[in-house]
Amino acid sequence: MSNPKIYDRSKLATILQQTKADGTTVVTTNGCFDVLHLGHLRYLQAARQLGDLLVVAVNSDSSVRELKGENRPLVPEAERAEMLAGLECVDYVVIFPESTPIDLLSELKPNIHVKGGDYKLEQLIEREVVEANGGKVIVGLNVPGKSTTNLIQVICERYINTHPADAS
Repeated sequence: MSNPKIYDRSKLATILQQTKADGTTVVTTNGCFDVLHLGHLRYLQAARQLGDLLVVAVNSDSSVRELKGENRPLVPEAERAEMLAGLECVDYVVIFPESTPIDLLSELKPNIHVKGGDYKLEQLIEREVVEANGGKVIVGLNVPGKSTTNLIQVICERYINTHPADAS
């Protein structure tokens, strides 16, 4: 099933080039977005408020495994992309295979690139490419205590502690 918000990177770059030429402010963010939760939703809603449209770049399954370990992702990339595309605040979704968004952001050339509050501006390796293309990077959007890692930990603790026979 195709989704009108999910594009490959070259098609999306063409679309964004035109919209930026028309004066649209393009905001991007990237991440794994494995097991969507309230923190993701609020973060994406806040990111969308910074511009005219929001592009969410989703790490591919292979890059999630590289970043998070062999047990991740729990949700396949196509499903994660479709879930994100279903959110009203998200205008476009693109899946990228690299472990960093540098090449993708070099192509998309956003006006603003956003990362969550668990990052510091100096730590972002993508900062240089965004700024070199005239954009700015904003960090600090997050919902404290809401993370996929925390959610997985709670599920494991509750499930193993209440259903130990079923855990195998």
